Amino acid sequence: MTDESVRRRVVVHGRVQGVAFRDATRRHASTRGVAGWVTNRSDGAVEAVFEGEPDAVRSLVRFVREGPRAADVDRVEESEEDPEGLSDFSVR
Repeated sequence: MTDESVRRRVVVHGRVQGVAFRDATRRHASTRGVAGWVTNRSDGAVEAVFEGEPDAVRSLVRFVREGPRAADVDRVEESEEDPEGLSDFSVR
């Protein structure tokens, strides 16, 4: 993480659970050096936090707008937050 790090929270709605969405997001985050987490919500959505270099975080946000092949994303809510200095990425 650098002083230029950004943090974005996304909530992804649609057919996003049971389609390997969390694992695909973790893999994409890992290859881009992005920290954070991803989890299934009880309302059927997937929620994630991404922290890292601005371009890498933007890449992750673009990925979740499409999702893995079996997903059907209806909409994505995105909000900006202050980075917390996360150092790894986890599936919750």
